[in-house]
Amino acid sequence: MTAEPLVLLPGFMCDGRLFWHQMTAFSSERGVMVCPLRGDTIEAMAAAVLAMAPPTFAVAGHWLGGLVALDLLRQAPERITRLALIDVSPLSETPLVAGAREHRIVKARTGKLDEAMLEEVPANALAPGPNKQNIQAMMLDMAAALGPDVFDAQSHALMRRPDLQRALRSTKLYTTLVCGEYDTICPPRRHEFLAELMPNARCTQISGAGHLAPLEQPEAVTEALRTWLRD
Repeated sequence: MTAEPLVLLPGFMCDGRLFWHQMTAFSSERGVMVCPLRGDTIEAMAAAVLAMAPPTFAVAGHWLGGLVALDLLRQAPERITRLALIDVSPLSETPLVAGAREHRIVKARTGKLDEAMLEEVPANALAPGPNKQNIQAMMLDMAAALGPDVFDAQSHALMRRPDLQRALRSTKLYTTLVCGEYDTICPPRRHEFLAELMPNARCTQISGAGHLAPLEQPEAVTEALRTWLRD
């Protein structure tokens, strides 16, 4: 039997380089597609993904991409075969966090995109160690490639997002939750709570990783997704 295609949805201000290891590892056994997140709402991004994606597919999303993956389930549940959420939070944005995001949008719009990104994903959200600077450099390079317009649109999508906990409770799809142990943006305890909310979910914590787990510990994330695709 042919393995179902895999659609990968990058996180905030990330492109396909976030999933370089997973694309390499899985492309010999199934179709693998990375879909950009286009639009300024979660719903618009999900609709754009559905227009590009195969008729049925497994989907794995990181942070903002994970929120879009959840909306795919709302818009077209019959097309999704399984779900993976990486470094994600289903909670709506608080006014305090949204206010800080507005300040970062202004910075991005006035030539300070690097500064905005380093506030968005601060150093303490990544795992300590000698590789942190390389991870930050890749993060900034992906953000620069996408540019301030995308920063603005994706920021507003996060600010407008609904609380998705009810959607998780009603999701019977086989789901894996993957999180970096040092992630302070979407911490491990939140993922464990989500796994308890969902009737058919498991949670894997990635040692030596933070919020950008697919870049920080690519082999471990690939192994977690391989187990999810195989089960």
